[in-house]
Amino acid sequence: MTARATAPFASGISLFDARPFFEKALQYGVQHGIIDQAKIEAIDQDAPKGMVQIARYFGTEFLRPEIEKAKDRMVNLVSLYLEDTSGGDLKRAAESLRDHSFLSRSKGGSDMLKQLIAMPQHSHFGMHERVGFNDDQIPLLAKWSLRSYADYQAELAQRSKVAQVVDSALWLANGMGMDAVELEEADADAESLVRTVLLCLAAKRSEMPDWVAFEKMLTALRKKGAAVDIAPPKKLPPHLCDAVLAVRESVLQDLDKLLDPAQNLRKLLRQTPAFMGRYFWRDNALNEVDQHERATSKAWDKATGGHDDEGSLLTLLLCLAAGASAKTLLTEKGAAALIRKIRKSGLKPERVQQFIRDHAPVQHQGNYLRLWKSFLEEAQATLQSDADYALHDALALLRRECNVE
Repeated sequence: MTARATAPFASGISLFDARPFFEKALQYGVQHGIIDQAKIEAIDQDAPKGMVQIARYFGTEFLRPEIEKAKDRMVNLVSLYLEDTSGGDLKRAAESLRDHSFLSRSKGGSDMLKQLIAMPQHSHFGMHERVGFNDDQIPLLAKWSLRSYADYQAELAQRSKVAQVVDSALWLANGMGMDAVELEEADADAESLVRTVLLCLAAKRSEMPDWVAFEKMLTALRKKGAAVDIAPPKKLPPHLCDAVLAVRESVLQDLDKLLDPAQNLRKLLRQTPAFMGRYFWRDNALNEVDQHERATSKAWDKATGGHDDEGSLLTLLLCLAAGASAKTLLTEKGAAALIRKIRKSGLKPERVQQFIRDHAPVQHQGNYLRLWKSFLEEAQATLQSDADYALHDALALLRRECNVE
């Protein structure tokens, strides 16, 4: 633990000093009369105790290699603490050594690393336990206890940004009626949550939306167009402003697509890789199912005209398979034209199957698919027969099975 002088070049340029910061501070303190012999002796007495404690904490104190590694850890922990608290000022670091015990400086370095490790690495609430440092993280502390101060600073900067976004999301979510527990259960991402809240504020909403409400909100914002104002709340705490403003920039970049009426919102936000997970909405499956059922029911009612008899349905489905205008009732002339179109271009039964799955009431889809399959098996040969030049057989079939007036 003795202080050694570094010999300079003759030109006056000093050699690169790779010594631990603790050793530099100790030497500076001795050379400038800050640290006396009594303090050096106290450090020499504390060091072996600290080495044993550290070796025991990370493994065992009974193996020499572990004791040697413990010495390196202890010197590094003291160095981390001194360099951080002194801002790299050797005089202040030496005074800290003088005024406090060596073991307290080592504990200070350890506490710094524990606080670092407890900070979030990810912005997903479900991936971060907000309970501080725990014993499961001791192996990680062991690695960090040998890392440089530069490594510590880089990691701290990165985690601080994440922590600021997480704290911003928590503050904003609380104003929208959601707490940390709900966010963890929802596996919410902090940045996506901040983006959504900024849109909610622009739409004058005060509650976190589910998908149905989120879609309606964006539809309403589209009517505003360029008048949409994406701004953080006025009461946002100052220390969270930078994080929220950084996320705001990403929302502004998204607006061209979000507010474009030509963009299908469901496809954009739930099926486009660049937008999937980019915004947050509450999970409300029942509401989504209800909305889907209402939408499919509306589309089905419009197509069928409210008719549910087999003749109307088969007329509609046959028109769809032929690529003709959707009708539930055909004139004689229209029926003949449909048959000629089928014989010229053929049928595409998959269109019917997809239409039923997309729009028919769920509880009736199976029956409609079976009705269509049975009709197709019986009618396809007749409808596409080249031998029926006058269309007699085909027209007779449509009069019997479909609606022909």
